[in-house]
Amino acid sequence: MARETVSLGDYRGRIGEEIGVSRWFELDQARIDRFADVTEDWQYIHIDRDAASNSPFGGTIAHGYLTLSLLTAMADDAMPRIDGVAMAVNYGMNNVRFLAPVRSGARVRGRFKLVDVAARGPGEWRSMLGVSVEIEGEIKPALVGEWVTLAFVAPS
Repeated sequence: MARETVSLGDYRGRIGEEIGVSRWFELDQARIDRFADVTEDWQYIHIDRDAASNSPFGGTIAHGYLTLSLLTAMADDAMPRIDGVAMAVNYGMNNVRFLAPVRSGARVRGRFKLVDVAARGPGEWRSMLGVSVEIEGEIKPALVGEWVTLAFVAPS
């Protein structure tokens, strides 16, 4: 499904609104293991099914940073494109909290609320997004936070 393209003015007019909900992403054990290898975070709660079954989680769980790192794919899936923007980059995160474990095999999706949009410089716009990553079938989200991005408008 093609994402909608909106003008910067229309985008700014959505401040305070939810502007996107992504598709579901599965966090199966193979993905968790690949993330462990890339980040060299081999804590047993992520990769050792037997040891993790005796942990408070009752089985392996995804890394919090794996869940967080999926925000880019979730946003690309869900958020509108801003007409004239040549590139957008991460600028930072505020108040990220990991609220619930994502068990191996669970599916997650991102919800995005536009908190603020402000000019940062000529052709640069800073967006602040309230983000929440839901776990399918669970009440408590995996994580919440505020994501700050910079968008660069293509010169005309």
